[in-house]
Amino acid sequence: QVQLVESGGGLVQPGGSLRLSCAAPKNIFSAYTMGWYRQAPGKQRESVATVTSGGSTNYADSVKGRFTISRDNAKNMVYLQMDSLKPEDTAVYYCVVIFGRPVYWGQGTQVTVFA
Repeated sequence: QVQLVESGGGLVQPGGSLRLSCAAPKNIFSAYTMGWYRQAPGKQRESVATVTSGGSTNYADSVKGRFTISRDNAKNMVYLQMDSLKPEDTAVYYCVVIFGRPVYWGQGTQVTVFA
């Protein structure tokens, strides 16, 4: 079983920022696309952002211009910088390893944006 360890969630007011981090095993991290998914209460999980092993990124329309995904290949880490947060960003955020589709999931970290 691949272990993905997320950190950085929390409570923040609208307009605030948070940075999520995810540590992945080296043999997995170097070869695969990494990403962040989220699941809000009563909703299905959705893709937020992905980054390939070569550094190409893709974002959900709802977060474009506000969120930035990045990876540090030397540290086997992937990050999600979230700025200008909105209440609708409230969700559990999951770090994922993607091979065509998400194949490994972290346990999730809660992000709550409250007024």
